[in-house]
Amino acid sequence: MKFVFVTLVFGLVCVAQETATEIDHSKVRGEWRTIYAAADNKEKIVEGGPLRCYYRQIECIDDCEYLSLTFYAKEDGRCEKFTEVLKRQEGDVYIIEFAGTNVFQIIHVSDNMLVTYIENDDGEKITKITEGVGRGDSFTQEELQKYQELNSERGIPNENIDNVIETGKAPEDSRYPK
Repeated sequence: MKFVFVTLVFGLVCVAQETATEIDHSKVRGEWRTIYAAADNKEKIVEGGPLRCYYRQIECIDDCEYLSLTFYAKEDGRCEKFTEVLKRQEGDVYIIEFAGTNVFQIIHVSDNMLVTYIENDDGEKITKITEGVGRGDSFTQEELQKYQELNSERGIPNENIDNVIETGKAPEDSRYPK
C-alpha cells in the first residue's frame, strides 16, 4: 500500500511541476463556491457521497506554503463545516486526510474560477476528482470548456461532471437549491 501511495505522490509531483508556473497564488485567496465536481468514480462525489464537498473559503498562507480550506461535507449523515490547514509538499501538492488519503492540488486559477485536482486513496481504490469552484454561481461557456479540458487531461469522463449548484445544497448559501 505504501508503494501505491508513494507512486501516487510521485505522479502528482511530476504533473505539478508542469503546471505549477501557471498558478497565480495571489488569485487563490478568498470566498469560493463549488459549482461543478467530477470523478472517474462518480459515486464518491454525488449528493451524499463521501467526497462531496462544498467549498467556502481558500486562503494562501506564506505564499501558499500553507493552504487553509473551509468547506462543508456530510459526515455521519449530517452536514458539517470543516477547516483544514494543509502544508505544501514538493511540487505544489498538499495532503489531506478526509475519507482516506487525498493528494490535493490547485491546477487552474483565474479571477473567477479555480479548479482543484484530488487523488483519493480510500485503501481500496484511487479515485481522481476535480472540483470547479467560482466566485459566482456559474461558469461562462469558456470556463466550462476549460474545466472539461482539465478533466479530459486527467482521464475523468466529462459525462461524470455533476452541477453541484443544481443538484445539491449547503448551509448558509442561498445559491444552492433547498
